[in-house]
Amino acid sequence: MDAMPKWADVVLVPFISLLLAFGLSALVILGIGKDPVEAVKLMVDGAFGSTYGWGYTLFYATNFIFTGLAFAVASHANLFNIGAEGQASLGGLGVALVCLAVDWPHWAIALPAAMVGGAVFGAAWAFVPAWLQARRGSHIVITTIMFNFIGAALLNYMLVNVMRPEGSMDPASARFPAGAALPNLHDILGVFGIPFSKNAPANISLFIALLACFLVWLLLWRTRFGFELRAEGKSESAAVYAGISPSKIIVVAMLISGGLAGLMAVNNVMGESERLVMNSVEGAGFIGIAVALMGRNHPLGILLAAILFGFLYQGGAELALWMSIPRELIVVIQGLVILFTGALDNMVRMPVERIFLWIRQSSRARG
Repeated sequence: MDAMPKWADVVLVPFISLLLAFGLSALVILGIGKDPVEAVKLMVDGAFGSTYGWGYTLFYATNFIFTGLAFAVASHANLFNIGAEGQASLGGLGVALVCLAVDWPHWAIALPAAMVGGAVFGAAWAFVPAWLQARRGSHIVITTIMFNFIGAALLNYMLVNVMRPEGSMDPASARFPAGAALPNLHDILGVFGIPFSKNAPANISLFIALLACFLVWLLLWRTRFGFELRAEGKSESAAVYAGISPSKIIVVAMLISGGLAGLMAVNNVMGESERLVMNSVEGAGFIGIAVALMGRNHPLGILLAAILFGFLYQGGAELALWMSIPRELIVVIQGLVILFTGALDNMVRMPVERIFLWIRQSSRARG
């Protein structure tokens, strides 16, 4: 029997962790002479108080959904893939090469091709660490860390020496053709007469991310391969006894993980920048780890956690702009949320488990 109900693990423990993180953040804000209540109001209003704020919140959330799903798929196979940052960067290269290869007549034709480009490049960047783990026993954490740096160096070389337009000093690719421009939420919702900010970057990639959540759930819990993947993650020896190939699971799980991370580039490279720029990922690969951990590696939990971190990003930007709070302090607040919901998860979980155990024992004694 589980130490506590499933709902407590999925909802109560993360909620208490968030309260602790926000409580400590409030003390930090008080320490610099600012009003934490006013800060919370400003964050909520900046992230959710207008369609402009919602547009940015959902834009960031879309990035985190892709990288959170990428980490979750690998995690279910007991693989700690921390290379989503590099995989998303190389996914951006794939998207850019596809978008610049053809003068696309319409985004509906360019989008599927760009998705394939991003997913293939992201998966390819995850393949080598996966193969080294499966065939040579190299630890996936070490190799994916290394490939983050190698990917950054490769992208830097491509933007400076290969893809930069002649005469430009900006280390970025040329702008994509007009036919590759994705519709944003203003365009999509406008068809139904729903007003939305034209300047917000949230675009059709949001719906691709939602579809990815459903497909990952389908893959992991409704297919034979998903069962094999989760079985390998629970016990490799039991999986081998059942005839499951660990090497196959490692490689395929990492290919799916890298492909999901690479798909993030459709949102930030094709949807927002409409060109490939340096550091386009902006740490979303690492935030995806916290999103997946907080969401308990379940697509629905990842969706909710991604919206939370989208709120922290957009709300934090509003704090820095209107309350003159240093940007570094916003990073501290985000870090505290990651710390309590990820690294210090057991600090909350264990007392909650003991409380539910005491309640169960008391009810048995009375019965």
